[in-house]
Amino acid sequence: MGQRRRAAAVNNPSSQRVSGARADVARVPSRKHSICMVMYNQSTATTCFHSLPLLRCVFVRERITVVHAHSSFSAMGHDALFHAKTMGLNTVFTDHSLFGFADVSSVLTNKLLTVTLCDTNHIVCVSYTSKENTVLRAALNPEIVSVIPNAVDPTDFTPDPSQRQDDRITIVVVSRLVYRKGIDLLGGIIPELCLKHPDLHFIIGGEGPKRIVLEEVREKYQLHDRVRLLGALEHKDVRRVLVQGHIFLNTSLTEAFCMAIVEGASCGLQVVSTRVGGIPEVLPEDLITLCEPTVRSLCAGLETVIARQRSGSVPSPASIHASVQNLYTWRNVAERTEKVYDRVAGEEVLPLDRRLRRLRAHCGPVAGSIFAFVAVLDFLFVLLLQWLVPDRVMDVAVDGSGPHGLWRQEPSSKAGPPSKSDTKRAA
Repeated sequence: MGQRRRAAAVNNPSSQRVSGARADVARVPSRKHSICMVMYNQSTATTCFHSLPLLRCVFVRERITVVHAHSSFSAMGHDALFHAKTMGLNTVFTDHSLFGFADVSSVLTNKLLTVTLCDTNHIVCVSYTSKENTVLRAALNPEIVSVIPNAVDPTDFTPDPSQRQDDRITIVVVSRLVYRKGIDLLGGIIPELCLKHPDLHFIIGGEGPKRIVLEEVREKYQLHDRVRLLGALEHKDVRRVLVQGHIFLNTSLTEAFCMAIVEGASCGLQVVSTRVGGIPEVLPEDLITLCEPTVRSLCAGLETVIARQRSGSVPSPASIHASVQNLYTWRNVAERTEKVYDRVAGEEVLPLDRRLRRLRAHCGPVAGSIFAFVAVLDFLFVLLLQWLVPDRVMDVAVDGSGPHGLWRQEPSSKAGPPSKSDTKRAA
């Protein structure tokens, strides 16, 4: 591959995977121990300077050449890209979500994204709809934006029809219970379909502020024995829930790339979803039923799939899994991401004077001037840190990766206590 590239992936440290869908749930410490205040949607505001000493230590010790950040709402991601450019490192950003242009949150986030991406080497989006959205939000050149979809490990999501109950039809929903996931639509679908189909049951996994909507529906229509609310699920438990169902339902109002429907299809379920965002790009037409984001349209789509399920005209779970298992693989994602890294590693990092001109020209006279001033302060802070703790005195981390890594397992004919030479080598 030529010269080896070392990339640092920067994600939101306060996020975790929940309920099979891509979910960011902040673990917010108690107020007396909290340094960063939560500003919106369990996300903290960027502080820029307080993270520089630690991030510089990581970049120098690990000999990083490419910094890759994720998520428009990740304060650490924005900080890392800003500092990396100051230190002369190449940068990559991946956007996973769709945002609007009208509300205050979107306007502020889009302006911050414009500042962050105006001099970022390359941007990755998870769908073509997401690419169009990001290009418009940050005023980017489409040529520096690539589309690399998410992936799923098909061995983790395999069908098991024996877990289904043949005397009923089960609809599975695995999602965060928040507004943008369409939980209000789900609350309208449940009573209407349960009234028409006495053998219809719902299994709902996930947690969020909209759970109260589903609890009220279940209580009002006395559906406690037909609607199960499982609460938050660990990722390892999602497959166990999915294989119990016949139909997977997604009611999202906005989605860049819905991993949950890929996981549902991989487990052999019929997929019914709203036609929003990048969802039409995810699965072939014969594996998904797309509906408008309304109760009436979703009920009609579910009625169609339920009728096919009763008549036995649906493909077998094994055939659905076989169709999905090679669509999105991590090997493909890794190969395409590696090409981005190789391209970025050979590109120029803007020097400070050109970076300041880019900020003022691209971000407007007010925001551009403010962040140009912040960039100058960041540069001076880096000079101060280099004077206090020069790069040459910082320990370099041991490179244990690749065929020529320093950590190698040497074959031994018999097991026994390590020798003094082995101990020194390990140390």
